[in-house]
Amino acid sequence: MKHDVEVRIRKLRDEINRHRYLYHVLDKQEISDAALDSLKHELDRLEQQYPDLITPDSPTQRVGGRPLDQFNKVRHGAPMLSLNDVFSREEVTEWHERITKLVPSGHGLDFYGEIKMDGLAITLHYTKGMFIQGATRGDGKVGEDVTQNLKTIEAIPLHLETRESKPAIKAMVTKALAGSVEIRGEVYMSKKVFDALNRDQEKKGEQDFANPRNAAAGSVRQLDPAVTVKRRLSFLAYDVVTDLGQRTHEEAHNLLAALGFKSGDHNEHLAGVEDIEKYHEHIGTVRKEFPYWTDGIVITVNDIPTFRRLGVVGKAPRGAIAYKYPAEQATTVVEDIQVQIGRTGALTPVAHLKPVRVAGSTVSRATLHNLDEIERLDVRIGDTVVVQKAGEIIPDIVSVLPKLRTGKEKKFHMPHVCPVCGSTVVRREGEVAHYCSNPSCYAVQQEGMRHFVSKAGFDIDGLGEKILVQLARADLIKNPADLFSLTEADLEPLERFAEKSAQNLVASITASKKISLARFLYALGIRHVGEETANDLATHFGSLQKIRRADLNTLNAIPNIGAIVAESIFSFFQEKKNTGMIDELLSRGVRILVPEKARKTALSGKKVVVTGTLTTMSREEAKAKVREAGGDWVSSVSRETDFVVVGDNPGLKFDKAKKLGVRTIDERELINLMAGK
Repeated sequence: MKHDVEVRIRKLRDEINRHRYLYHVLDKQEISDAALDSLKHELDRLEQQYPDLITPDSPTQRVGGRPLDQFNKVRHGAPMLSLNDVFSREEVTEWHERITKLVPSGHGLDFYGEIKMDGLAITLHYTKGMFIQGATRGDGKVGEDVTQNLKTIEAIPLHLETRESKPAIKAMVTKALAGSVEIRGEVYMSKKVFDALNRDQEKKGEQDFANPRNAAAGSVRQLDPAVTVKRRLSFLAYDVVTDLGQRTHEEAHNLLAALGFKSGDHNEHLAGVEDIEKYHEHIGTVRKEFPYWTDGIVITVNDIPTFRRLGVVGKAPRGAIAYKYPAEQATTVVEDIQVQIGRTGALTPVAHLKPVRVAGSTVSRATLHNLDEIERLDVRIGDTVVVQKAGEIIPDIVSVLPKLRTGKEKKFHMPHVCPVCGSTVVRREGEVAHYCSNPSCYAVQQEGMRHFVSKAGFDIDGLGEKILVQLARADLIKNPADLFSLTEADLEPLERFAEKSAQNLVASITASKKISLARFLYALGIRHVGEETANDLATHFGSLQKIRRADLNTLNAIPNIGAIVAESIFSFFQEKKNTGMIDELLSRGVRILVPEKARKTALSGKKVVVTGTLTTMSREEAKAKVREAGGDWVSSVSRETDFVVVGDNPGLKFDKAKKLGVRTIDERELINLMAGK
């Protein structure tokens, strides 16, 4: 066991060092910051478990890569340290308990919270108020002299002046202006500037910058200051290194403001762990509105003498941490690759992962889509991979880290027979997917049933996957039409069913018999027909009979429906098995509601996008009401979008709307527009 851990630690160190060299020395990036953080966090945890395996050259014991040779070297008077990362309340509590034990009995701790900027750490030296030198962090002890480039950043004062302040702070300012003072902070690039820079890179046919920190670092390290000035960088100060009499970190920030530096608009004094958690949650909800990127907050012991007394562990101070937000990317290990059968019979490879936290939830599986994708990624069982999860999207494997391989990894082979029914697996000409050749495969039938009763289909409350399996095993359902013949007497003998639960399920099935044409079409599971296409068909034809009679040319002529989708729809209604099932549904009481003509409102013909959570209606209800009001419900923001409705905790669509200048409205305005106001 320990030997395996030792091998893993060695490989993690080599990989982290390689990526840190690419990033800090060559201004290149192969994996995201979140993925690199995940590797460092794993290494740190392993070394904490096995402290005898810690070596002086471990990435956890150092700050950054060696300085670039093109600049003069600057030795820092006080080391520029990094911060240890934490990702949960439990880790914050553990940190708090550790440092509390190290302070004198009865000495309470308070804290100061500030934004963790996504930029480049630098230090500024002033003598008698004049800016004389600026340097990068480098390896923490020796940095790079980038004074001329920093002079191009207007947020950095070339001469310090006394700003309005309290008497105690004014005395410190006077002392700073009379002697020497060292200021530390972060050079960063705003979202607006970053987007403009990448647009310019595209026009010139050059590669985009991976992220704003990389762009800021590359801009500061330009040998020609004329290039730096075009990048319109900014600066946020976070500490005064020189002892001017400040006793708290909060006082240091007040001093920075008095000296003319921007030091954060969202900083807060925090009494303890509860306040830290509330501050973390608050910044998490508003950070998307910031004009710059941030991936967390910094929490510092407020009392400076106590902070200094706590000392340094490795290359990080004990008295401060970076409390990060859940990353949308992380690294983990592929423990197995298995296939699952979809409602169309397609075999989808799924990676079974060592559980890892991504975007606030634990991920243990990720889709690999098809064999071509596996071969493109060259992912193998046992590989360390970068996984990505944005919002509610199913996690994806973004890339493989081949340098962490041990030689024990195994290649995946698509099975030749269906793992459920044993039928031959085929790959249709011109398609990337593999399929079970048996249309009666149990897995295909079950996925079809699950799709049929889903929220966007018949939406039968209480009829989940486990109940569907139970009904199939009891031989009560073979196809969707059988659901509408179920009685309470059929259900009561089944395990977990009692008289009341049987009544409730039968009532739900009965209530679902009235259904819109669009939802009925979606529930049928026609290949390539999702919610939007089903709605287009319902709006265009107005009745099921007309769709059943439509020829291929008619289907091809419908806007938003291409040749492949049209062929799929036409073929579906040509198969007697499918039309027979539809007739059976209708004979068992399913009633398809005639689509109502859209009302003339202020939304008529307008494209509407919703981001965030609405309070008075569900997303499905909002979608239906927008369409009833003549609006066009769309899923992505473009210059053609007319309205972006912003609910609670909006996502990236809100950012894109602001970027494109698309009109944003709240839920109340949407309701008024739907009502014709």
